Amino acid sequence: MFEYLKKAKNYWVSDTSFVTLLGMLFFTVFILPVMINKEGETTIFLNIMFIVLFFVGIFSAMEKRFLIAGISLVSIHLLLRLIRFTDNPYEFYLLERIVIILNLILLIVINIRLLFRDMEVNSYRVIGAVNVYLLLAVAGAFGFEIIQLLMGNSIGGDIEISGMDVDFGDYMYFSLVSISTIGFGDLYPVNMSSKMLSVFLSALGILYPAVVIAKLVSFATEKK
Repeated sequence: MFEYLKKAKNYWVSDTSFVTLLGMLFFTVFILPVMINKEGETTIFLNIMFIVLFFVGIFSAMEKRFLIAGISLVSIHLLLRLIRFTDNPYEFYLLERIVIILNLILLIVINIRLLFRDMEVNSYRVIGAVNVYLLLAVAGAFGFEIIQLLMGNSIGGDIEISGMDVDFGDYMYFSLVSISTIGFGDLYPVNMSSKMLSVFLSALGILYPAVVIAKLVSFATEKK
C-alpha cells in the first residue's frame, strides 16, 4: 500500500501530471455544467470530481505545511459531504462551499509552486499555467455562489438560482466570462460584492497571462 502511495506521490509532483490535471479540469469546467443542465442527477459527478481534485492537491504538495493543510481541508470536506447525504436534519451547505474554496486556493498555490519550481520551461509547464487559470475560474464560480448564499442574490439574467449543486453551471459560466473579459451581457452581477468579484476576476484574467508568460520567458532566458 505504501509503495502505491509513493508512486502516486511521485507522479503528481512530476511535470507529466499537468496533462492529467488538465483533463480533469476540462471535464469539470466545460463538460459537467452541460451534463448538470441536461440532467440534474449528474451532480454526483461534480461531488466526486472535486473530492478527486482535492486528493490530487494532497499528493501534489511538496511541503509539509501544504500537506497538513490539504489533509485537514479534505477531511472537513468529506465530513460535511457525509452529513449532507445522510438523514441528518442539519446541513452545512455554506460551510461546505467555504471549505471548497479554501481547498481550491490551496490547490492553486500548490500548482503555482510546481509550475515555477527548478526554473524549468517546457510544454508541460505551459499546460500547468492553463491549469492554474482554470482553477482560478472555478474558485470564482464558488465565490459567486457564496455571495448568493450570504446575500440572497449574486448574478442576474435569464436564469433561476435554486441554491444547490445544479447552479454550478451558471456560476461557472459567469466566472469564465468574467475572467476571460468577454462580457456577453446575458448574465450580470446584481450587488456590490458580486460586482467587485467579477471585476477582480477580469483584472486577474488580464494580468495572469502577462505575469506567467514574463516569468516563463525569464526562466528560458536564464537557462540559455
